Amino acid sequence: MDSCCSIRRRSLLAPLLSAAFLLALAACRHSSQLPTYGTISEFTLIAQDGQAFSSRELKGNVWVADFFFTHCLGPCPRMGSQMHKIEMTTKNYPNVRLVSFTVDPARDTPIVLADYSKHFLAEPGRWFFLTGAQQTLQHLCRDDFKLGNVDGSLMHSTRFVLVDGHSQIRGYYETSQSEGHSAIDQLIADLKALASERS
Repeated sequence: MDSCCSIRRRSLLAPLLSAAFLLALAACRHSSQLPTYGTISEFTLIAQDGQAFSSRELKGNVWVADFFFTHCLGPCPRMGSQMHKIEMTTKNYPNVRLVSFTVDPARDTPIVLADYSKHFLAEPGRWFFLTGAQQTLQHLCRDDFKLGNVDGSLMHSTRFVLVDGHSQIRGYYETSQSEGHSAIDQLIADLKALASERS
């Protein structure tokens, strides 16, 4: 009786273990197959706590970046909510960071950014809101992320960017109302796959 049950258990477990192995294998394959679109150069800006923030703090972490401004009445509040969703769904991944760059450094001071971050329940040390020299932001937005200009026009991309632990861009994701839901879900899946890799 016992041996019969044991055989039956093994026969039931085998497909489940095989399926789990295949899923793990697919996740590894998926993350390594993500394309590379370029590398983010080193930068130093100012975070919402008023302290200097160096890109070196992001080394070894997988992160999502966006460009916004605090008094935006258009897509920025939606983007902030989507970033919060990413923050919450990756809370068990200690090597995930979120980085929001302002396109309006003249008005988005650290104090303004700190107040804005509270609206989205941003976790300190995990989600950074950055301001600083316009030329630094312009270089990052136009030359590194290839998302447009920080030139005072306040025009900005609504795409999120996935960056790996080696500062390489691994994906762009649209956040618009029509495409945002599936794109954000895909971003979360790709983010978790990269965050699960060993550097």
